[in-house]
Amino acid sequence: MVKDSDLCNTPDWLMVHFSRAFDPCPPDPLFDGLNIDWKELNYVNPPYSDVTPWIEKALRERERGCRTIMLLKVDPSTRWYKLLIESDVHIAYFNERLKFVHQKNGEFNSSNNFCSMLVFI
Repeated sequence: MVKDSDLCNTPDWLMVHFSRAFDPCPPDPLFDGLNIDWKELNYVNPPYSDVTPWIEKALRERERGCRTIMLLKVDPSTRWYKLLIESDVHIAYFNERLKFVHQKNGEFNSSNNFCSMLVFI
């Protein structure tokens, strides 16, 4: 079951920087990016209800020579955050909360209660 919080797209102003990257996690519930080979450069905004499989996949793809940039919430209390730190990734934090675009109605979600980061794997 897809959670409503997973239906938020990357803001256009940020997405424009990743237009040349492959998106193995597009807003299409029928596309299964976890079971395909990724490209040389990838951009992933995973469903925030379960980011761990996407992080694990990005780390496996790194072993194949692929580079991945992930948009994630900042949550150092999670197992997946510790996995990232232990995997020697680079992290860039935003100094404000992002306003995501909701897939259903196209409106900005201004009520998120977390900060975001870009993770370079």
